[in-house]
Amino acid sequence: APGVYQLASLLVELDASDEASQILCADALYQMGCAEEAHKLLLLALSRNPQRSPILARLALLQLKKGFMYDGNQLLKKVIKIGDTSCLLPIMDIFKDEDRKLMQTHCHFRALTILKDKQED
Repeated sequence: APGVYQLASLLVELDASDEASQILCADALYQMGCAEEAHKLLLLALSRNPQRSPILARLALLQLKKGFMYDGNQLLKKVIKIGDTSCLLPIMDIFKDEDRKLMQTHCHFRALTILKDKQED
């Protein structure tokens, strides 16, 4: 992760608008345990393009990790509303095991809640 971070940081310095480099840099920061720095970098990338599912999904995980369930839900809803959920599976490979379980459990619980509410209606 440190080597990836150094390379991604260099790429960001060369082209600050390169979203892929920003995401790679944020992923490396996350892997190194620097979630706050990753969060800031993702927010910056999101400010340039607020409809990017890969960024929103990563931010959702960081919000869930902090215990901000409502914020995490809102970000996941945005990903679903955009319709580009293909980013979720590759991102799961990046997440640490405990965070992967957190995201899977949270999404599963929310899906069950939605289904239960629809059945009651």
